[in-house]
Amino acid sequence: MFDLITAPLAYSFMQRGLLAAVMVGVVCAVVGTYVVLRGMAFFGDALSHTILPGIAAGYLLNGGDRGALFWWALGTAVASSLGIGAISRGSRLREDTAIGVVFAGMFALGIAMISTVRSYSADLTHFLFGDVLGVSDGDLLRIAIFGGLILLTVALLYKELTLISFDSVLATTLRLPVQALEYLLLVLIAVAVVVSIQTVGVSLMLAVLVTPAATASLLTRRLMPMLLLAAGMAAICGVVGLYLSYYLGVASGAAIVLTCTAIFLITWAGKAIVDCRLQIAD
Repeated sequence: MFDLITAPLAYSFMQRGLLAAVMVGVVCAVVGTYVVLRGMAFFGDALSHTILPGIAAGYLLNGGDRGALFWWALGTAVASSLGIGAISRGSRLREDTAIGVVFAGMFALGIAMISTVRSYSADLTHFLFGDVLGVSDGDLLRIAIFGGLILLTVALLYKELTLISFDSVLATTLRLPVQALEYLLLVLIAVAVVVSIQTVGVSLMLAVLVTPAATASLLTRRLMPMLLLAAGMAAICGVVGLYLSYYLGVASGAAIVLTCTAIFLITWAGKAIVDCRLQIAD
């Protein structure tokens, strides 16, 4: 058993991958808790796809430079999140409608841009499906910096973000800048999505953002324990998923997401059994 745990650590790419998986898991779980509380899962999914034009633009202008791709993706994600917020608040459209419009338009634009590149498949596949084992030292630094900024922001504005998530009317009554805080939350989600793309890719991003938080919500209704549980489970899923990827020879992003899903299903089934027994006892 000891050899099974230590053998993969002999490789530097596994060490970087484990560190990236843990950091990304914690950041996404913390932000994802607010996504789950506010019913914004569709927003998170759409945002992970709207960055495609930024990735395509970065590739067309800078080739395979991952640093440039990151900054292009970040700019596109933040602009898309603010655009969705502006459209939904500046018109009579529901938020899900605004998300659908921006999501479809940006995703189509990204596909159109990528289709002009004849050799894109090998270079951009890691953004679509994830490549945590290909994380570089520069990627780790960016994840650490932006992930740290996200966690620091949530810590400093914990009460305000909690209040607008549970009772925006009361927040308005208390004269909190509700609209500014909501835009800030959208930006935090956007940044979390971008720093996580390298780990699980566009196609699996939603699962990492939502599943650990959803699992924690089954176990507690208090926000702080939910945040801590979600972060802990996400970190564990990242490590376990990466080990499964190493030994089973499957895609790392898929292994991490499947681990998250398995824990959710086990938790859901266990809670259902306990609730059933309590009802029978009553």
